[in-house]
Amino acid sequence: MNIFPPLLNAIDSPGNAWYLLSGMAQEKALLKCGVLASGRGTNLEAILKAQKRGVLGAEVAVVLSDVQTAGALEKAKEYGIPSFFVSPGTQKARLPAETEMEYTRILKSFDVGLVLLAGFMRILGKTFLENFRNRILNIHPSLLPSFRGLEAQRQALEYGVKYAGCTVHFVDEGVDSGPIILQAVVPVYDNDTAHSLSERILAEEHRIYPEAVRLFAQGRLEVSGRRVVVRPEE
Repeated sequence: MNIFPPLLNAIDSPGNAWYLLSGMAQEKALLKCGVLASGRGTNLEAILKAQKRGVLGAEVAVVLSDVQTAGALEKAKEYGIPSFFVSPGTQKARLPAETEMEYTRILKSFDVGLVLLAGFMRILGKTFLENFRNRILNIHPSLLPSFRGLEAQRQALEYGVKYAGCTVHFVDEGVDSGPIILQAVVPVYDNDTAHSLSERILAEEHRIYPEAVRLFAQGRLEVSGRRVVVRPEE
């Protein structure tokens, strides 16, 4: 078993060997998180509220956005968290390599050990992933691997599922394809709209995303291939 120290350039475990993803810093210093967000910032606020209650086991050190008017930037200011708009360039779905380098520079300047995507509407590329390998989490409003990508709630309704939900997962090179950490399930009602279903799922997102951060910070997530096992609390 390879134990990952709280470094930004942690070395990948070879093959399918078990490895421990640990965000716990030496001498019990809190794990520093950087949040990337494009929208209202409701998941950011849920994380910040958990931090304020003392149950997160980590602290948000900085918030970055690719949208200058994003509500997440205002949420960060309300909580006294440094926040920055970083222009995304001209590409619609991805960040140019030079922009990813700027994101990386800012996050490293705040000693970030865990990156949290909270409604960040860009696909991260090789430059960014290599700097934070196995240290990026995302939350997606579906029960992955179903309904990846945009408008997952609408996809679920159109498919006719009876249950939907949300997933916290590690981020890899694919779209919503990394190993799954936590999931929560909600019912789908016959009279649901994309909006009503989204709101029901969002309440669960606000519950499980801070929990996933806490588990990572406590070093309780073990990964082998696609499986993530939550180790018991000591």
